[in-house]
Amino acid sequence: MKRQNFRKLILIIALLLFPLTIYYISPELIILGAMDGIINGSFIVFLVMLIGSIFFGRLFCGYLCPAAGLQECAVLVNDKSPKQGWKNYIKYVIWLVWITIIIVCFIFRKQKLTVNFFFMTTNGISIANISDYFIYYSVILLIFIPCIFGKRIFCHYFCYMAPFMVLGSKIGNLLHIKRLRLSADKNACINCHMCDKSCPMSLDVAEKVQMGKMDDNECILCGACIDNCPKKVITYKVK
Repeated sequence: MKRQNFRKLILIIALLLFPLTIYYISPELIILGAMDGIINGSFIVFLVMLIGSIFFGRLFCGYLCPAAGLQECAVLVNDKSPKQGWKNYIKYVIWLVWITIIIVCFIFRKQKLTVNFFFMTTNGISIANISDYFIYYSVILLIFIPCIFGKRIFCHYFCYMAPFMVLGSKIGNLLHIKRLRLSADKNACINCHMCDKSCPMSLDVAEKVQMGKMDDNECILCGACIDNCPKKVITYKVK
């Protein structure tokens, strides 16, 4: 359980630092930059997410995402597990529309391509003025309000960052690149379902153990199922 306490601590620190970092994962700023032909911080961060996920899957979601930190806190309001199904694909529709807008903006940009990692920040700080806090708290509400209706609803249905990492994972699989995954010994499983109860993404982990197929697009590799399994059936492996 020490790992889970450490993971949650890191997520809460990421949340506390969100006023500094919000523009580096902003879906809006990447569009504004694209209109002026500027490859900005969010563009570079999303590219790093894509490349990193080839080797680490959605580890960012489990350990570093400030939105995940907020949702860990929101579990205190409602820890009901969301339904898996077609709603999970909403985020891919949002992502495709967003990516299409970015591409169009770059094609019809006003200027030559340039790189400015700190685009629209103040000395590298995202929220540096009082007026900027209106933007900040609007984003906080957009993430928090869905979580009133269930655990990590924003992650499941609306996150525009997750598709980058899902895509990276699939590229890694296609190229047969070794990456961090979950692995399980189904013969040691006693079907206590502690893994299901502990999964922050509300996945049916026990079923995956029995099927011998642990990969899932919604898995954030947080390791909660590993740490809560009494028989240590599940482990991390690079394979």
